[in-house]
Amino acid sequence: FFYGSGENLIAAFLPELARGRALGRVSGWGWSLGYVGGLVSLGACLAYVTWAQEQGQQAADFVPVTMLITAALFALASLPVFLFLKERAVPQPHLQGLNLMQESFARLKQTLDHAKNYRDLRRFLACTVFYQAGIQTVITLAAIYAQQAMHFTTQQTITLILVVNITAAIGAFLFGHLQDRIGHVRAIALTLLGWIAVVALAWAAQDAGMFWAAANLAGLCMGASQSAGRALVGLLSPATRRAEFFGLWGLAVKLSSILGPLTYGAVSWISQGDHRLAMLITGSYFVAGLAILAGVNVRRGRLAALRREEP
Repeated sequence: FFYGSGENLIAAFLPELARGRALGRVSGWGWSLGYVGGLVSLGACLAYVTWAQEQGQQAADFVPVTMLITAALFALASLPVFLFLKERAVPQPHLQGLNLMQESFARLKQTLDHAKNYRDLRRFLACTVFYQAGIQTVITLAAIYAQQAMHFTTQQTITLILVVNITAAIGAFLFGHLQDRIGHVRAIALTLLGWIAVVALAWAAQDAGMFWAAANLAGLCMGASQSAGRALVGLLSPATRRAEFFGLWGLAVKLSSILGPLTYGAVSWISQGDHRLAMLITGSYFVAGLAILAGVNVRRGRLAALRREEP
């Protein structure tokens, strides 16, 4: 809950930190550094676990300490924000006569009502639900697919996760620059085509080499598509509603994190454990996202955001 909420709040700062022509680049830097931070955290935890095992400690002894290491890194990474980041947005007044929970739902209703004025943003949020369903499925079930369909060992799976995080960091960093050059819709469309290729490779893979190729391409596309989507939401959102619309973006991502793995699990169950078929069905989410994305007009959506500066 707190990670998801924090992700939305951090994303809402993006338009304050970068101008429109640099949104993709700065968003890419953020996602890339996030993956690097994940690698640092994983490396620190693995180093401690290795040392603890050499000392004869059991999992019940060292696993709780890895939680403390991760928490300490979270706290350390947040210090620059709390110490140096200046917030420009003016807080909105509380709604009279409502408690915190009631006000939250009232604000959500207002946000949904306001979103009706932004055709292209709404369309992109619908696109997000579909393509993120595919991404969340890959993130959640990649290790299971590697072990069940490709017969990877635990050590091979851990190595796979490490390498994919590295390629994701590279993809987010490089693709952010490309996004500002070729345009947001084209950039996201390119990543979705990449995801379709990932699914095709993973489905067809009969040996470790082809699966490794699919995994590394997935890493590149994962970092790129995450940063590109966030940048486009920032571009299509009006200045006075950015935090709320980034909340809708976060809601779309959370819905997709349920929809995608649920579909994969249902197909796998119906097909009696056919993970390749489940992966192939997952690819349909990227195709649907690509079709919906084709109707997003960035210029029209940006003009709508600039025109409507609601109080």
